[in-house]
Amino acid sequence: MQHQMIFVNLPIKDMGRSQAFFRALGYDFNPQFTNEQGACLVLGENLFVMLLVEEFYKTFTDKAIADAKKTSEVLVCLSAQSREEIDTLVAKAVAAGATAPRPPQDHGFMYGHGFDDLDGHTWEFAYMVDASKALG
Repeated sequence: MQHQMIFVNLPIKDMGRSQAFFRALGYDFNPQFTNEQGACLVLGENLFVMLLVEEFYKTFTDKAIADAKKTSEVLVCLSAQSREEIDTLVAKAVAAGATAPRPPQDHGFMYGHGFDDLDGHTWEFAYMVDASKALG
């Protein structure tokens, strides 16, 4: 089985602040699926993150919402075209209010770094020297 799209749903506290943060990194939102309760962050072709204000997020689950600043509920990892792209993106994120809790990781064949966003969600980026061979 293969899926055609992915929508990762993340709870957020402040819609305006979150949208401003991701726009500062160079991302945009699909206005067709964005309002004051949820915003469709476009990461790439068929790659989306739904940023959902916590009260709205609660309508999709009976579970408690994890405080991503205290616990890890998900690690979002995205591919990058180069080490420089990763370093630039992490620097932009930190300048916009994120934190970089770990130093860059250089494994020779793979380079990675990331940040925790304004709500504490962890975003990681990886550049693989030859991703096509590594991922089959």
